[in-house]
Amino acid sequence: MRDNIKLKSTASTYYYTTTKNKKSKPDKLKFKKYDPITRKHELFQEDKIK
Repeated sequence: MRDNIKLKSTASTYYYTTTKNKKSKPDKLKFKKYDPITRKHELFQEDKIK
């Protein structure tokens, strides 16, 4: 019962893929993770996998 989602960087085109619980649907997920393109920790926001 999990959805696949994409965590897309706000600073570049880099993204991570992960899963999200279907039952608890809060607003879009936001994480600070490492972006190897900018070589910094950037904000990543949830996006749908096409």
